[in-house]
Parts: sequence; structure tokens; C-alpha cells
Amino acid sequence: MRFTRRFYLIATAIILILISGYWLSPLFFIGRMAWWLLVGATIADFFLLYKRKRMVNGHRECSDRFSNGDENQVTLSIESNFSRPLHLEVIDEIPVQFQRHDICFYTDIIPRGQAVIHYQLRPTTRGVYGFGHIRIFAMTRLHLVQRRFTCGEPKDIKVYPSYLMLHQYELLAMSNNLHEMGVKRIRRIGHNTDFEQIKDYVPGDDYRTINWRATARRSLSGLRLMVNQYQEERSQPIYNVIDKGRMMQQAFGGMTLLDYAINAALVLSYVAIRKEDRAGLVTFCDQFESFVAASRQPGQMRLLQDTLYHEQTKFGESDFSALLVGLSHHVSRRSLMVLYTSFTGLISLRRQLPYLRQLALRHRLLIVFFEDEELRNVNKGQRVLSTEQYYQQVIGEKFAFEQRLITQELRQYGILSLLTTPRQLSVDVINKYLEIKL
Repeated sequence: MRFTRRFYLIATAIILILISGYWLSPLFFIGRMAWWLLVGATIADFFLLYKRKRMVNGHRECSDRFSNGDENQVTLSIESNFSRPLHLEVIDEIPVQFQRHDICFYTDIIPRGQAVIHYQLRPTTRGVYGFGHIRIFAMTRLHLVQRRFTCGEPKDIKVYPSYLMLHQYELLAMSNNLHEMGVKRIRRIGHNTDFEQIKDYVPGDDYRTINWRATARRSLSGLRLMVNQYQEERSQPIYNVIDKGRMMQQAFGGMTLLDYAINAALVLSYVAIRKEDRAGLVTFCDQFESFVAASRQPGQMRLLQDTLYHEQTKFGESDFSALLVGLSHHVSRRSLMVLYTSFTGLISLRRQLPYLRQLALRHRLLIVFFEDEELRNVNKGQRVLSTEQYYQQVIGEKFAFEQRLITQELRQYGILSLLTTPRQLSVDVINKYLEIKL
């Protein structure tokens, strides 16, 4: 039990009236009467709240797994067995990782009624999060005494790489509205490489696909042109290669570059499997670490999620030679390698360029690195008013210029590159994949 703010305000006012009674005697009598009324009302309020043992109950409903970087729904259901309306203060003990102190809700509940409270939590790191109890403070209309009820059971939930984003892409893909997420409709030029069937020519077919041998065989019964029909090349191995070095610890919007890369890798794997390609995974830092062979079996996405759940950045320098050796042992077929990494400048790129060139000779290599969104915003439309701002603008322009040089350097050696911001990473990677697939 605890007294409410209204109780203390009334008690303070009564004390002031009693003190004033030393100068005006009628006020002293009024103060004494008010004091006894307050005591009586408080006793009555206490009796109304505590006449039974268990009158308010509540429980929490949320998923056993949270999606990293997304808003996850949490629902609190409160039930009252009181025969009179109550005013409730509900506090949910959320995991300490969120560092939020605003999960406190006020609601009214009718006699023997229910109340439902919805709120959302956005985790920014993967791992195990622990919920505590639900604390409910109930008050009658008098608002003098609060009774505390402890409800709900402590619960641990696991924060996985973003799977809600996969559901969004799945729903939009079913409704053919992927352009709402920023995925472009790419015009197909030329021919795909996989032969599907021979069919009769119809007006509008490309005359270059005419199969003259099949036409000659069918011409015995009359001239009928036959054409070859092609389909998209399928079952290509697509590997997401994630750098876990110290540069991937840099954070934007509360999430590290590694987490952005993990979310993008999952989305790309999902899209690749829907395109009937095979998706795989490689992670490395100072040595070759996790490896998931490319596949499009039904359980492949769950395997990728479970593998990426445990991945963490390290403080060491990334060893691209170890990556090259590991891939040569594990991947024999030419594949598309989507490498998520971060370069501090042209010097750091040239230090790893010999290994990247060898990797590009064996596979189709796409290097995805990140543009500093904060530095870009510094250079955009900001008026220089001080020496400090001038230096910030110069440094931002220098980094932007070096990133353009990195892109040109990679292009010289036939290595594909994608410079993007963390927020646009998933969409840009999918668009680049669709462009390469053609």
C-alpha cells in the first residue's frame, strides 16, 4: 500500500489550515474536522481496496522472438474483479537493454471488466532479453490509497535478425507490390541463359530465337516456324559474405553496421530463394568462421537465421587472405559473392585489393560498403558559421571523395561495388542483385 499524491496534497492543505488556526481560531476547528474526514475517507478507501485478496490480474502477450531493428508488439491484458470502477497505473518491467523509463500507462477499468494496453519495443542488438513482472497500482474514485498487484511471470525472449522485414517482402511479393519497398522493376534486355522449350512461333516473338532445325522437321507438313523459349537462369549460388572486423562496430540509429548487414543478408537470401537461386552464408574476421552451403531447401532460411543470431563483431583486423583460402576450400562452383564490409579510405582498400582481385577471378564479386550518413548530412545545405563547422565540412567532403575513388578503383579491376547508407542497404542490395541476375 502507498498513499497517493492527492492524499499528500490534502494533508498539506489541512496542516496549513491548522497552522492558520493560531491566528484565526475558527480555522483550527475547521482543520481538525477536515483531518478526521481525511482519516475516515482513507480508512474507507483502504477497506474497499483490501477487503479481498486477489482482485486484479494481468498478463503479457508477446512473441518468443523479437525482430532486431523493427518495432515489436507487446500487449498487456488487465482483468478486474472489483464491483466498482478503478483507475490503474500499469508498469511493465521491460528488459534493461532498452533503457526506457516511459513504460507506464494509466487507464480506467469498469467493474469486472478488462483493459488492453498495446505498446512497441525496438531492439537494436541481438541476444537474450529478460522481461520482469507487471506492476499494477489500483485506486478507487477517492484516489487516496493505492494497492499494488504483482502480475505476470518473468520471461526471456530472443532477439533474432530482422524477420519482420522478410514478412513484409513476402506479403508485398504476393500482391506484386515490391516497388512499395523501393525494389525497382528492371527491364529485361537480351536472352536468359537457360533453355526451357521449343514452341510454335507467334507474332511478337523474336525472330532471332527461331530454331531452323525444328522448323525444317515440321515443314514436311507445311511451313510452321518454331522458336526456342528461354527462362531465367536458376539455381545460381548466392553467398552473403559478412565482415565482422572492428570497422563493422560503427553504429547508425542505435544499430551496428554488422546488424544492418545481417538484416540485408537475410532479405537478399529470401529474395534469391524466391527467384529459385540458392542462398548461402559466410562470415569472417581474423579467420574464416561460419559457413552455410548455398541451398534453397525449405529449412534454409531458418538455418541462416539461427547462424546469424550468434554472430558478433570483433576488435581485430579483418583478414581477407583467410577469406580467400576458406572460400577456395568450401566453394568450388562460380558464385555471386556479396561482400559486406567497410573501408576507412583508399589505403585500406589497396591493402586488401590483391585478395579481392583473386576472389573476383573465381567468382562474381559485389562489394557493399557504407556511406557515412551523418557526414553526408553535414555537407548538405549547411551554412558554415564557425571554424569547427568548416573543418567538419572539409572532412566530410574528403571522406565522400575517397569513397568515390574506391568505387572507381574497384571498377578498374572488374569488381562490382555498391555504396549505400545503412537505412537503404536492404533495398539497394536487392536492386543490385536483380540487375546482376540479368
